[in-house]
Amino acid sequence: MKQLYVEALIRADQDVLWDRTQEPGQHQRWDLRFTEIDYLPPVEGRPQRFRYATRVLPWLTVSGVGIAAGERHRPDGTRTSALRFSSAHPLSLLAEGSGYWRYVPTDDGVRFLTGYDYRPRWGGVGAVADRWVFRPLMGWATAWSFDRLRLWLERGITPVRSLLHALGELAARTAVMVLAVVLAGSVPVTAAVLLAAALFLPPLPVTPAARRCLRRPPVPVRTPSLLAELDRQELPA
Repeated sequence: MKQLYVEALIRADQDVLWDRTQEPGQHQRWDLRFTEIDYLPPVEGRPQRFRYATRVLPWLTVSGVGIAAGERHRPDGTRTSALRFSSAHPLSLLAEGSGYWRYVPTDDGVRFLTGYDYRPRWGGVGAVADRWVFRPLMGWATAWSFDRLRLWLERGITPVRSLLHALGELAARTAVMVLAVVLAGSVPVTAAVLLAAALFLPPLPVTPAARRCLRRPPVPVRTPSLLAELDRQELPA
């Protein structure tokens, strides 16, 4: 299965971007894929261990564990972090996986990018569900979250406000589509214009949008060696 890739250009200080993405309390605020992220007590000579949880439904939360490592000071000015993760929860489609973040400074900001992949469970049914539903959803959620982070760093729009903006815009677009359906029989031209506006007008500048992120690498991407080092480590129980 093809690796998921997302990239955003964020015009912010690299140190601030690193802190917002590496500190668990900050990370869980903007990343739609996680509800909770907690570091476990460190073990000398071992990568940082963590637990994560994702609320799928109000009454259902799936959890998992992982290990992470980072390189904050590299000779070329870039930074890298990598992680491996797994979930033993029987209702988690995601069984195990790994990925990385890269921070590449440019004259116009920091290229913040990720590449990750995972193995789904549930056999053939899980593979089909992952290909057509879960993997596209994960890619969208990652890109949406990256743009949410960008708005927080560039414009000071907190993750909570971003979510409220997104929900408000979704409600407005839904209302316009309902109005278009109501008017379709009497004024079809107006209804068509309203429907097109609701579907195709770009998101407001204050609303996170996955479409603002790159979803394919502009050049071939090499997996960081840091990830290979984690592959030799055991995940926490």
